[in-house]
Amino acid sequence: MLTPLHAALTRLPGFADLPADALEPMPRKGVAHDHVRLKGRGLVARVPRWSQLGLDPAANLEQQATAFRRAAPSGHTPELVAVLPPGPGLSMGALLVTEIVGRTPRLPDDMPAIAQALAALHALPLPDPADRPPLPAPADPAAATLAQVERQAAWFDRAGLAPEALARIHAELEAARAFRPEMAQPTTLVGSDVHPGNFLIDACGKAWFTDLEKVQYGHPAIDLAHATLYTSTKWEREVAAALTPEEGADFIAAWQAVVPASLAEAVQPWFLPLRRLTWLRTLSWMARWTVEGAALTPDMPISLAAYMDAHATDVLRPDTVERVSRDWR
Repeated sequence: MLTPLHAALTRLPGFADLPADALEPMPRKGVAHDHVRLKGRGLVARVPRWSQLGLDPAANLEQQATAFRRAAPSGHTPELVAVLPPGPGLSMGALLVTEIVGRTPRLPDDMPAIAQALAALHALPLPDPADRPPLPAPADPAAATLAQVERQAAWFDRAGLAPEALARIHAELEAARAFRPEMAQPTTLVGSDVHPGNFLIDACGKAWFTDLEKVQYGHPAIDLAHATLYTSTKWEREVAAALTPEEGADFIAAWQAVVPASLAEAVQPWFLPLRRLTWLRTLSWMARWTVEGAALTPDMPISLAAYMDAHATDVLRPDTVERVSRDWR
């Protein structure tokens, strides 16, 4: 991958003299991308390995490039520098973005900074509906999330779960299906995949959201849930923390304190029902991982795959399912 990536980079204006040894692979953290630092340039090449959204290479690059452009005014995401089209040895292409120098979040101490970052993203001006593509913009974000859960729910019955866990999950699914909101849904730019492991904390304590693959126009309450749920805060092995209910409430309060008052008010009734739905979204993905994780990412480092396996086992245990679901029951 490094040789074709270097060849593609040297075709960019101002990069013809880039030495091959300037490319430094970064430690593998996620399932869908490789990252390569350009030493001395303050840049990172973000190289997709596959599209988690099922997009072809060109569409995947266009969507991600648009996400970086639209999120940049928040001041909490890397900036897009260039798009490298798909080609030989670089079948999914790549994005070149500014490097964020920072550390992994420490929870709960860095949760207020993450709340600030999400608030900045959620407060961005909303484009007219016709100008939102190619980013997804479902008319009913809650229904779209439930539809995603329904597509993934079959994995619950295939994952060999304990009967007690399966019974509670099915009860939560039925409750999610029965939810019929009468209030209007607030829509903002959202990160979607905002577990704390997708943030970096710089030397000033500012949080930067770095994985924009799933950015869309949707419901901010889903972001707030995903940032704080046990399934998310334990996702990244370098974070691996569990928030208390009080720490979760402090995070919400930190977000409410900096977003427009009208947005905070509109989101308030959605916190608990969308917390359930977001948990089911992540939990159903973990059930799928339990069944076919090795096939999804066949060359994942053994230690990372082992952590993901252990995390899936943990979040699908009956006692964990019961404890987490008490948040909204």
